Amino acid sequence: PQLTPWAAALQKNRRDRNHVDDPYTYCLPLGVPRENHRSPFKIVQTAPMTIFLHESFVGNTFRQIFTDGRPLPKLSETEPAWLGYSVGRWEGDTFVVESVGFRDHGWLSANMAWPNSDALHVTERWRRVDFGHLEETVTIDDPKAYVKPWTNKIILVLQADTELLDSYCDNQGIMQAH
Repeated sequence: PQLTPWAAALQKNRRDRNHVDDPYTYCLPLGVPRENHRSPFKIVQTAPMTIFLHESFVGNTFRQIFTDGRPLPKLSETEPAWLGYSVGRWEGDTFVVESVGFRDHGWLSANMAWPNSDALHVTERWRRVDFGHLEETVTIDDPKAYVKPWTNKIILVLQADTELLDSYCDNQGIMQAH
């Protein structure tokens, strides 16, 4: 991805500081789409919404994706959140999720320290490739951070016969050290 000058400076600072400012270090959620690739999750489908339940070292998190036909709200209509505000729809065998309303402190990648701003718009396209494999195609559109939208494709592997484990982050030692 080609970064804007603001995002390039922020990424350089994050990498120069050896990633110590990663929100995950401070027991904060990973954000979207990073949350989908760090630890196990389950998908629960109901008529009005699809819910992602994430097992995470910072504490289990959930994500609501409204599938009742509502439109994606304008940025001014949402309260900023780590996982954004999401609406979804089916296009054939592909579940399309659009999300806005993100906090501007997120990291789209730990290693590369890709930043996001409050203008982030994420489009995910979920498709079952075969039994045991789910393909997620993610498009990042954030005009404050990137010169143009960019897309990445990730294949996720089913972890059969597993349960989500609870976990709770204790950042007291981290907070006292700073």
